Amino acid sequence: MASSDSKLLKLNFKPGIHRESTQYAEEGSWYDVERVRFRQGKPENLRGYVKKNTSAFDGTARDLKTWSDNNTFERASFGTEDKLYEFNGGSFYDITPIRGKTSTGDNTLAVVTIDGTNNGFYTVDGAVRVSVSASSHGAVTGDWVTFTSAVTIGGSPGIYLTGKTFQVSVLGVNQYSFDASTTADTTQNKVGTATSKFLLHTGTSTAIQGLGFGSGVYNAGASTTGERAWSDAATESDIVFRNTQWSIDNWGEDIVACRREGRIYYWDTSEGTNYRAALISASPTTTNYITVSPNDRHLIALGTTEAGTGNYQPMLVRWSDQNDYNNFTPSVSSTSGENLLADGTEIVGAVRSRNAINIWTDNSLWLMQFVGPPFTFKFQQMGTNCGLAGPHAGVDYDGRTVWMGRDNFYAFDGQVRNLDCTVRRYIFDRLNMTQLDKVYAGINSEFKEVIWLYPSTTGSNTDCDSYVIWSPDENYWTYGSAIWSSWDDKIAFDNVLTTGVSGTDSFVFDNEPEGIFTGDGAALTSYIESADFDIEDGDALMFMDRIIPDFTINDGTISMDVTGQSFPTNSAVTKGPFDISKTTQKVDFRLRGRQAKIKVSCDSAGTSWRYGSVRLAIQPDGRR
Repeated sequence: MASSDSKLLKLNFKPGIHRESTQYAEEGSWYDVERVRFRQGKPENLRGYVKKNTSAFDGTARDLKTWSDNNTFERASFGTEDKLYEFNGGSFYDITPIRGKTSTGDNTLAVVTIDGTNNGFYTVDGAVRVSVSASSHGAVTGDWVTFTSAVTIGGSPGIYLTGKTFQVSVLGVNQYSFDASTTADTTQNKVGTATSKFLLHTGTSTAIQGLGFGSGVYNAGASTTGERAWSDAATESDIVFRNTQWSIDNWGEDIVACRREGRIYYWDTSEGTNYRAALISASPTTTNYITVSPNDRHLIALGTTEAGTGNYQPMLVRWSDQNDYNNFTPSVSSTSGENLLADGTEIVGAVRSRNAINIWTDNSLWLMQFVGPPFTFKFQQMGTNCGLAGPHAGVDYDGRTVWMGRDNFYAFDGQVRNLDCTVRRYIFDRLNMTQLDKVYAGINSEFKEVIWLYPSTTGSNTDCDSYVIWSPDENYWTYGSAIWSSWDDKIAFDNVLTTGVSGTDSFVFDNEPEGIFTGDGAALTSYIESADFDIEDGDALMFMDRIIPDFTINDGTISMDVTGQSFPTNSAVTKGPFDISKTTQKVDFRLRGRQAKIKVSCDSAGTSWRYGSVRLAIQPDGRR
């Protein structure tokens, strides 16, 4: 029975998560959260996600581009460390470019002649393994090979090779093997002819810190003296071997794509899904990032090689002729050109914003604007000490560019500004700096949010496992755990499109479809916890004995806890969890404490909930 002296206190907290200080110091706020956003100041759980199809793809996506072709057909393209894909009609297609040269660069990989002696296919009865003898194949373990006009090997019906793609294990400079999807029923060395083509060398999904005997600072002392001896490997270093990254953009209804430190490729939509992206022959030999300029349509290479000399310059911006992606040669009849930026060591990424392009180095922000002949583009430095965390860590939101740096969030609206982030310390304290390149920014226009996916230091996972959301309109921050590696707003598709990992495999997902509150059919945990609150500035103890819930719940139940303690460092006592449905009128309990906090949680499949104005019955209970 509730005390007649108790009063009902409305538990209305400031929108957003606030944890720049201790849970006690953030009184009047929400403090911790998982899969919850704020809408009109009230917390509610995020909707769920479903697979776009049931087929997994190879690798982890590092860029995702969605668009509609000239026939309004929905399309998407994304690149992984293994392959480049095009997605449409619920299926994805391998459009990875062909690697044209052997490792020595002296001859084109084309025909493998099967003569039964030096070159050939070899199978063993009852095994899926196929061995291939091919002179100077130039592959490394993990590369992919595809065959045309190939013989069938391994008996009858045998192993069919034509049109298939296989990942190889290298046995030597003249031999490799792969596992087929069917089993040979005979041991056989097949004679015939085949055309083999290797795809781009397989990249790496994870950045690796460069440790070893030659990295970092060392002296000829002994480990016991605090100095690293000549024979001791380094345990820390500023050297990082970066993971594979892609940048993809539209050229009309077609796409241009570049794998970091590689060439630029073009994929023609009209050629169909059996067509692979083709090398833009005149493009620079090394490029780190690409984009296409708005309105004037120049293909822009960032962190690239100089015209004429071919020398690599990580701070160089170079662009093609207008409306001609295959002409990068400056001349009096061409708008092609280049410009070397300052203030930084390399260009990291770029984002289009209305009639300009924002370009980041690792330390500064530059504005690139089309001005026409003779200079074509004007460059202006807009900020310093505001570098980009990774190639995809910035987006344009309604003409304002926002991004994540190495230790802060920023916005540019004519002037570079620090965003007032109420969870900054929490995010950056757990940010995995070695995997910083993987940070990925996106927009959720339905809820007017900017989201950053980022890799945390939690557990052993090195990929993006967390997110942080900022609402530019309502100015709140929230965060949670994630499975996504790339993200694109619902531009061409009905929902936000994401790529992510389910189990050990990678898939394309519809994110937050209407009415879906499960994660690919499984229950999703959501919760929100308040900071501590008290009465009389904590001078008096509280006696709490009743909750009057106020939630919008579609179905099922949610849970609510109340936790009290006498001092911030004392042991806490929790009452609950109490099950709350849409018909629950009140919950009775008994709890004393000088300070208290509440937690709302849900792990029911398909349940949506929204916080209203929960009331708690409280009365003073002395000072001891």
